[in-house]
Amino acid sequence: MQARSGADIYSLLIQAIEDGDLKPGDRLRETELAERFGVSRTPIRETLKQLEAQGLARHEPNRGMVIPTLEHDEINQLYMVREVLEGTAARFAAQHATDVEIAILQDGVAADREIIDEVDKLVASNRVFHRRLTLASHNRYLVLQVEHMKQYLLLLDGTTFTDPDRRAGAVEEHSRLIEAVAARDLDKAEEYARLHIRKAHRARLESL
Repeated sequence: MQARSGADIYSLLIQAIEDGDLKPGDRLRETELAERFGVSRTPIRETLKQLEAQGLARHEPNRGMVIPTLEHDEINQLYMVREVLEGTAARFAAQHATDVEIAILQDGVAADREIIDEVDKLVASNRVFHRRLTLASHNRYLVLQVEHMKQYLLLLDGTTFTDPDRRAGAVEEHSRLIEAVAARDLDKAEEYARLHIRKAHRARLESL
């Protein structure tokens, strides 16, 4: 067995959820996970306790530990918080982002137009875009809150990017948002970021 720490196992489990190898509703069996990652059950057990404390795992009667599935109201609440946090991040980015950060975000949007029909690549690039935009806010406390909130996005099953219209719409929404950031228009940056999340929210509900 490999000498992996609890932090290693945590990262591997989060990555498996993010990649869709583990999905909401799936059981998290200690024995299977220990075999999968080549470790003893002890670090698996510790990691599952950590995930449970964060709300990313739940103990259900007769099933044991599972990845929870968000209910309709929980999805609504999550997107409401996301709209506030990411709208604020965009506003701060318009105020504090460096020219280099803005250029990288613009290049990312241009690159996304070239992979508009490659769902998996666009999903990964979308995560990078939002991460870079949040970091461009230059507010470490906001970054921490956004990262904490995004853990719960992992509990959303699948992606709305299977819809071609949503893929194209999201890229254009990113483009408009970064134009506002580049123009240092704080109000427009926040407005476009909030609108982007509202459209993502609607697409998510329509996909249920």
